[in-house]
Amino acid sequence: MEMFDSLAKAAKDFFVEPEEGAKPATVPAQPQQFATPGATSAAPPVGQAEQRHLDHIAGLLAGDGKDFPAYLKMVKSLAAAGLSGALLYQTAFNAFSAVNGATVPGLLSSANQYEDALAADRDKVLARHREKMGEVAGSGAPSALVQLADQERKLAKDLADLSQQLQAKQQQLVETQQKLAEERQKTQSALASYQLAQAAALTELQAHHRAAESFLMPGTAAK
Repeated sequence: MEMFDSLAKAAKDFFVEPEEGAKPATVPAQPQQFATPGATSAAPPVGQAEQRHLDHIAGLLAGDGKDFPAYLKMVKSLAAAGLSGALLYQTAFNAFSAVNGATVPGLLSSANQYEDALAADRDKVLARHREKMGEVAGSGAPSALVQLADQERKLAKDLADLSQQLQAKQQQLVETQQKLAEERQKTQSALASYQLAQAAALTELQAHHRAAESFLMPGTAAK
């Protein structure tokens, strides 16, 4: 009787859409650290991902209700109701497949697709970050950070060449360096925030993928 109550509650959580404006739950995790060749300063620590990055990741994981993220929602609902282990994943799959006719191979293939999508998105963000940092040449206009770095070099040369204007140029240099530091910190913070959101989503997805594969296809998981 308790199992039926849990399944009923999970099904209700699965099919009832959240109220408009409700914020999705987030899973705190440490951001995965990515090496940035040529970086002059380390990314400042970020304790929590920005909402825009969480929304971005949620958009990447938004499916059609018949794929692995939808199944994961069912798993979470049943887990909150007290189920765990093989019973959790098998019960979730039985209920999920009864609704949309999903198969185990198709479900696991969907998990792979979403993991690939998260990895591809991470590569795009890192590429854009390197362009902003001036580590690689971009196809468009230079970023604000690159422009400020160029301005810093020009001002430093002016100070060496124009001794009569040393004091004025020195003040400009200080202000430009401050702007450069602020822009660099903002850019690094944005990357660290994204990494936190992406790593949390990927870690959770991979963990449930492995568990689902282990419990739903025990014969192939060990290979």
